[in-house]
Amino acid sequence: MDIFERISAYKAENEKLAWTGTFKDYIELLRNDPTPATTAHARVYEMIKSYGVEESGSVKRYKFFEQEIFGLDRAVEKLVEEYFHSAARRLDVRKRILLLMGPVSGGKSTLVTMLKKGLEKYSRTEQGAVYAIQGCPMHEEPLHLIPHELRPDIEAELGVRIEGNLCPSCQMRLKTEYDGQIDRVGVERVLISEDNRVGIGTFSPSDPKSQDIADLTGSIDFSTITEYGSESDPRAYRFDGELNKANRGLMEFQEMLKCDEKFLWNLLSLTQEGNFKAGRFALISADELIIAHTNETEYRSFISNKKNEALQSRMIVMPVPYNLKVSEEEKIYSKLIGQSDMKHIHVAPHALRSAAIFSILTRLKESKKQGMDLVKKMRMYDGQEVEGYKEADLKEMQNEFIEEGMTGIDPRYVINRISSALIKQDLQCINALDVLRALKDGLDQHPSITKEERERYLNFISVARKEYDGLAKKEIQKAFVYSFEESARTLFENYLDNIEAYCNWSKIKDPLTGEELDPDERLMRSIEEQIGISENAKKAFREEILIRISSYSRKSKKFDYASHDRLREAIEKKLFTDLKDIVKITTSTKTPDESQLKRINEVTKRLMDEHGYCPVCSNELLKYVGSLLNR
Repeated sequence: MDIFERISAYKAENEKLAWTGTFKDYIELLRNDPTPATTAHARVYEMIKSYGVEESGSVKRYKFFEQEIFGLDRAVEKLVEEYFHSAARRLDVRKRILLLMGPVSGGKSTLVTMLKKGLEKYSRTEQGAVYAIQGCPMHEEPLHLIPHELRPDIEAELGVRIEGNLCPSCQMRLKTEYDGQIDRVGVERVLISEDNRVGIGTFSPSDPKSQDIADLTGSIDFSTITEYGSESDPRAYRFDGELNKANRGLMEFQEMLKCDEKFLWNLLSLTQEGNFKAGRFALISADELIIAHTNETEYRSFISNKKNEALQSRMIVMPVPYNLKVSEEEKIYSKLIGQSDMKHIHVAPHALRSAAIFSILTRLKESKKQGMDLVKKMRMYDGQEVEGYKEADLKEMQNEFIEEGMTGIDPRYVINRISSALIKQDLQCINALDVLRALKDGLDQHPSITKEERERYLNFISVARKEYDGLAKKEIQKAFVYSFEESARTLFENYLDNIEAYCNWSKIKDPLTGEELDPDERLMRSIEEQIGISENAKKAFREEILIRISSYSRKSKKFDYASHDRLREAIEKKLFTDLKDIVKITTSTKTPDESQLKRINEVTKRLMDEHGYCPVCSNELLKYVGSLLNR
């Protein structure tokens, strides 16, 4: 790759995006496509939608968020549909501050950062193009040049809506530079950029004594007062506050509720009327999406103060809870480790999953549903089937607690503990036991958990260990079963033949002798018992399998070993049970003989080739499972 060639190409692309013309040219542009005259809220919504939307059951998944935000599909859908979509259609919610409220390290800042970066990228596309009055410090919409009296007719002709007034600077320039001739006013294409302070503003609270309201609304340029003679002359004012620069895009208030009250008063008029007061000027129009974030404790304190009622009524609060899916939590840790310089250390399979199991258990609330414990709930939330419960039960549990996911261990703590395990000297690989040990050791140093919570969390680490034990045995089970697929398929076909005969009250013909035999009840039960199918439930389970086969047949699909998750699990467990003694002897012997050593080498190779283990963690896994089987 030629670095300088790439830099030149990037520069050329930027120059290609540049467009300048007059207001008259801009009007012609709008006749062909009125999209550039859209509102900031609509621009954000169209940007999100441009990445694509997938519908999974009753939940919409917005692809824009999927690279950075994991496990928050329901929260993101609510955010996009109830706020962005409604605001894009000019409903009254666009006159509200969007307040993301949730626990620390829950993804609030990441959401806002993604929206800012997304807007920057979208403004470089044809459909996301933004045009502004040339030289305007607020990059304002050129249609503001049209007098109010003429707007209704022009709106009807162009198919646009015109809202807002010229800023004081452009009012002055229209008189002094263009002699009131709006068709001559220069218009340019602008690229939204946080770095260049175009269309994105960010305000972060600091010491109220030293922070100035000018940070938001701009300030007088005292060096020019002698030249222009008045503080109310727009040329003697810097329109460089965050509210000025965020016009046409997005304004982020970091930790909004920590701000001094005087900084929030400006938002009352800006949200409801689309304007704010600055200096000795009339109200200044601004078209911007105001997004803030805070934690639950500060929000509760804020709403308990009656003085804040006016601002509170101008907010739409969107809860951003912790993720509650183990597989998605695993992706968070994998992403964070991938961004570090520790990628050379191998992370064994299931190491991050064990940490994720612990995290999710701390965030879940005990369901009142009979027979439902936290582990079953965790599995159902992660998309796994749990016997005796259906999709309706899952939805009922998801709606059982409004505040579920707002408490528990945060990803930041977990990644800190994983980092402490990764950074050890001479380490080539870390496994699930290393991670769980690091999590356990860190609980004593955690500043905000009570003694009772610590005991509960220690119990969850034990549960995560048991879950890992099951995964480790299963991994060895698969690696030890020679010609596993063939063995499993043979047992699978045998089971299907038997349940078909059982359900149809018929017999099975022996392929060797031709003798007609009764269905092998002992074989069927030995498989079904592996997944807890009771004697009373066996008939229903067998009939369900036949119905599934029939359904596949109608759709011209082949029903095979992988078509039914629970039956596949039962087959695997049955095969492993039959081989258990061989596995136990092979993995636990300290001085393996030649045949055992050959088997160990084959299993180790299979673990590395098919399951992502390295030589270190595959040997560790063999020793660990051997000790488990000998208990």
